Amino acid sequence: MQRSNARFVERLPLVLDHPAYAYGLTLFFFAAAMLLRFAAEPFLPDGYPFVTFFPAVILASFLFGVRPGIFAAILCAAASWYFFIAPRNSFVLNPGVATAMIFYVGVVTVDILLIHFMQRANFNLAIERERSAALADNRELLFHELQHRVSNNLQVVAAMLALQRRHVDHDVARRALDDASARLALIGRISRALYDPSGAGQGVRAFLKTLTADIVEASGRTDIVASVDAPEELRLDPGINVPLALVVAEAVSNAIEHGLPDRPGQIAIMLGYREDGLCLRVSDDGDGVSSDFSLEQSNSLGLRIANTLAAQMGGRFTLAPGANGGAMAQLILPHRAAC
Repeated sequence: MQRSNARFVERLPLVLDHPAYAYGLTLFFFAAAMLLRFAAEPFLPDGYPFVTFFPAVILASFLFGVRPGIFAAILCAAASWYFFIAPRNSFVLNPGVATAMIFYVGVVTVDILLIHFMQRANFNLAIERERSAALADNRELLFHELQHRVSNNLQVVAAMLALQRRHVDHDVARRALDDASARLALIGRISRALYDPSGAGQGVRAFLKTLTADIVEASGRTDIVASVDAPEELRLDPGINVPLALVVAEAVSNAIEHGLPDRPGQIAIMLGYREDGLCLRVSDDGDGVSSDFSLEQSNSLGLRIANTLAAQMGGRFTLAPGANGGAMAQLILPHRAAC
């Protein structure tokens, strides 16, 4: 309601199809003011000749601009002088009448000028708002185009690494190229999912479901069941989305590779609020980790990447045995991570 009222004020003064309509409505305001003044005559003390005419001048100026406002002011001045200033029913000019008319002219002039400058300011504000909206749309379009191109370039680099792997004989080097290619391809897919060309985006819950299904499918496993539990309305800060997705990807990949290497199982991803911030948990029912496991001493590159990304986001990442067996990777983020 407030937005529609603001838009109406910015369109003032109204530009009608024919200027005569504005003057016709101004005459209507004058006539209404005249009738109201005659109706109030028995209840008013002596004086107050302009009491009902000021609103007519203000309304005409507010809706139709300076010229209809001046037109209303002239009509109201003539009617007040003739009908309600002694001696009545005449245009006799004496010091008392001159003083009253000077007072009237001063008040309506101030009213009309104030309304005029207010409307000019509103008009300029509307132009600047439209210009800012156009700039914001262009910036958003350029951003999505840039993101699209970055995603394409990452996919190309991943493909080049995969091709280069064919010419490498060393097993360790081939695995390193495989890992690098897979991670680059994953980042490209994450960017595409988070910043789609339509700009509509998606909630964290839908995105995590898509991401988890993609990782499980890429692993070639059909015996892994992954579930996602997250608030439907949750949105994250744009700077958090990609690092969070990479942490989830590393945790899910670690669960598949080390927790469930040769048997079916389940992976549960949960994201929600708690007192100290946002909590992300990736749990599995696999082989688990030892009770003395230390993330700092782990040789897993993926876990080290997850730990580094958590620190960059201002959070902390842990991997520990699950309450009911298996392993549980946990990421705690500050409240500011949510939009």
